Amino acid sequence: MIELIPSMSVLGGKCVRLRQGNYDDYSTYDVSPLELAQQFEEHGIRRLHLIDLEGARTGKVHNYEVLGMIVRHTNLVVDFSGGISNDGEAATAFEYGAKMITVGSVAAQRPELFTDWLVTYGRNKVMLSADVVAGNKIAVQGRQKGTNIDLFEFVERFYNQSLLYLKCASNERDGTLSGPDFDLYAQLLQRFPDLRIMASGGIGSIDDIRKLEDIGVYAAIVGKAFYEEKITLKDFEAFYART
Repeated sequence: MIELIPSMSVLGGKCVRLRQGNYDDYSTYDVSPLELAQQFEEHGIRRLHLIDLEGARTGKVHNYEVLGMIVRHTNLVVDFSGGISNDGEAATAFEYGAKMITVGSVAAQRPELFTDWLVTYGRNKVMLSADVVAGNKIAVQGRQKGTNIDLFEFVERFYNQSLLYLKCASNERDGTLSGPDFDLYAQLLQRFPDLRIMASGGIGSIDDIRKLEDIGVYAAIVGKAFYEEKITLKDFEAFYART
C-alpha cells in the first residue's frame, strides 16, 4: 500500500514551491512551516519530507532551526534534505530530530562518503535522492548543476551497497502538476525490485497516486498539488485511514 507524504520546501523561513527547480520561479504560501506541520499532524499525517532549499542551493544546511521546531512541537516523522554535505551536518540533522536524511549531491560528488553514511546510520535512515533532467542524467545542488551521471548507474552503485530508499524526481515534471514519469518509476522497479521508491515531481491528482500504487511505488511525495488544493488534507486522511 502506497504511503502519501507531504513535502514542505523552506526558503527564507517561509513555505515555498519551486517550478521545475527554478529558484527564480516560485510561489510563497501564507503559512509558517510549524503551523503547516501542525495542520498535517491534526489530519492524521505521520510523516513529512522537509526540504531546506537554501541548503540545497548552497551546499550548506541553513534550516536546522525549522527542523528542530517541527520535531519539538509535533510528533511527525521528519525526513530532512538540502545541503547535507559532510559528517558534521549529517550528525547535526539527526541531533535536531530528523529520522531520515535524504542526500543527492554528496552521493554524486563524493560517493564514498554517502556509502559511509549508509554503514554508519543504516539503510533505514539514509535515502538516496536522484533528481533527473533530460536524458536521465543526475542534477545536483538543488538541480542547479547538471552532470553526466546516468540515473541507473547512479542507483545501481548504491543498490549494490544495501541502499533501501530512493527518492526520484523528474525535473521536467516538478511543480507542473502534469503527472509523474510513470515509465521511469516502472523501469526503476523492474531493475531494482527491492528498492522502496519515493516518487516526486508532477503529481497532480489522486489518480496519479493510484497509478503509482499500481506500479508498485512505495510512497508518493506531494508538494504543489497540496498547496494548489488538487490534493486536500481530506484526501490525505482517506489514504491514512486505509492503513
